[in-house]
Amino acid sequence: MKRLASGAALTAGILAATALAFAPSASAAVTPGSATITASCGLFGGGTATLTATQVSSTSATITLSSTAITTPLALTANSINSTLTMTNSTGANRVFSGTVNPAMPAGGAVTVGPLPGTVAVGDSLDFYKGSLKMVIFGITVTCTSSAAQSPGPFVFS
Repeated sequence: MKRLASGAALTAGILAATALAFAPSASAAVTPGSATITASCGLFGGGTATLTATQVSSTSATITLSSTAITTPLALTANSINSTLTMTNSTGANRVFSGTVNPAMPAGGAVTVGPLPGTVAVGDSLDFYKGSLKMVIFGITVTCTSSAAQSPGPFVFS
């Protein structure tokens, strides 16, 4: 009887250790996952845009901007826009997300840039308001700004 109890205890221990080994690890999270802004982008027009944030780790994240209201006057090939997205941070220094990631876009087509990688810290509270998106296309800089805070609120990283 003692052997049976010891064997059962050993089996339970092995099963518990196996469950822990295969359990998903806690991952960094950002809330909200997306927010809406109203941007003015000069040549590209302006209007409502969606920002989508993804926290990759406790120190890195990506942000994508997409809008059917902001359009490109010329056809653009994939990865041809050099983008720099600056987000204001209510808990410290502004955060910058940059890269040349965009899909191909026809003339008059909706603008999407990203996912643009950047560095974040736990507790960062990032908002596009008082920040900017600078896009360099064929040597011409187009700057997007917003006159109001993003909705439903800033991106908070954990």
